[in-house]
Amino acid sequence: MNIGEAAALASLPPKTIRYYEEIDLIHPARAGNGYRDYSETDIHRLQFLQRARSLGFTIEECRMLLSLYEDEHRASADVRAVAMEKIGEVDRKIAELRSMKATLTRLVESCHGDARPDCPILEDLAGGASLCGGHR
Repeated sequence: MNIGEAAALASLPPKTIRYYEEIDLIHPARAGNGYRDYSETDIHRLQFLQRARSLGFTIEECRMLLSLYEDEHRASADVRAVAMEKIGEVDRKIAELRSMKATLTRLVESCHGDARPDCPILEDLAGGASLCGGHR
């Protein structure tokens, strides 16, 4: 099938599919006219990549997961270790986002939100100093 059909079945833009080919994640055959000819196996790999990327795995992690997926002698412990590492990354990102939210909430609560020019949010972003070099 052509790239448009492959893109629709894999829920990926053609540009992403071309990129995956460029970095050797997929290797579609070429038809006699030189166009890419995607097989069911290619579609399955693209769907695998789409799902892995949607779960936050990097390209290199996807490469490793594909390698494990295709290795009939893999140890599930290896796959589990990759997923556990990703969970740790997600937990760290959640903690960072919670901290950001707490800071923003504190700043919004300290702002009067009226017509006055003084703004604790901008003061905090400026590190407590006005952009003119002094304090207000």
